[in-house]
Amino acid sequence: MSTDTILRELLVRQLDHWLPAALHRSRRATLALAYAGSDIAGAEAALRVVAEFADRLRGRRLTVLVLADGGAELPARLGAAEAALPADVAVHMVPGHPDRLPMVLKAAGAAGAPLLTVLDGDPDPAVLAAAATGRPAELLLTTAPGRALRPALTAAGFPLVTEVELLPTADAPPRLLSYATGSDRALEALKDALWAVDEHAGVRYRDPADPTGRLVDITLDPDPDPLARELLTELARSGPRTVTELRRFAVTSTVYRAADANRALTSLLAAGLVTRDPEHGRLGGDVLISAAADRPAGPTA
Repeated sequence: MSTDTILRELLVRQLDHWLPAALHRSRRATLALAYAGSDIAGAEAALRVVAEFADRLRGRRLTVLVLADGGAELPARLGAAEAALPADVAVHMVPGHPDRLPMVLKAAGAAGAPLLTVLDGDPDPAVLAAAATGRPAELLLTTAPGRALRPALTAAGFPLVTEVELLPTADAPPRLLSYATGSDRALEALKDALWAVDEHAGVRYRDPADPTGRLVDITLDPDPDPLARELLTELARSGPRTVTELRRFAVTSTVYRAADANRALTSLLAAGLVTRDPEHGRLGGDVLISAAADRPAGPTA
């Protein structure tokens, strides 16, 4: 299985989460699919997912924009998938490069309503800004590794960003997956989807911010030890943090989920590498975690 197959599976899983929420929130929504090349297999998979939600689309309006190279071939390639869609879905196929996305989104009136943009390619700031005009806006972006996209995504207006490198075990190029949103729930859904894909896909993950470059196997129950080391590094860098802050760090700055942070913190506490304040009780979000050498002085509750 290739990284492209993994990315299509992630798109399908994210659409399963995004579509019901978007249709509940607003009477209109936009799904924008923009590809730097002519491989639009992801668009075909997306249209099949949309067709499965036909009963929820009554009285709503979903616009699907497909922007890719391919010219007159685009309608023919997506024709079968489009034919299965209800009348409430409008599909517009636009030939061209993803840098046309701002114009295409403006013409579709995508601003101000739920917008999920799926983008393959190295975008410029104008493209990222256009993807952020939805209310709410989500962006699933794949590029070649090497460029630090987090600052650009934050500057475009996305408050929550996570990144992960997909490393195929076969002789194939790696891909950098970036996800940007303003919703904690959507971010958690993406992280759940990352760990739920086929563990035998021949792809491993790597956190682009991890200086050791460790490769992580896909599994529903990942080893918490690498995350525990990252949490220790974060505590050494920033000082004591609440459990809520460390869960947010895990979700946005590592490949792991918030629930994995709880497992890692439990392991660190058992090993005596961190302390907690208060010392007893549930490991709730307001519990303060400190590296063992930085334990705050004075009595604890």
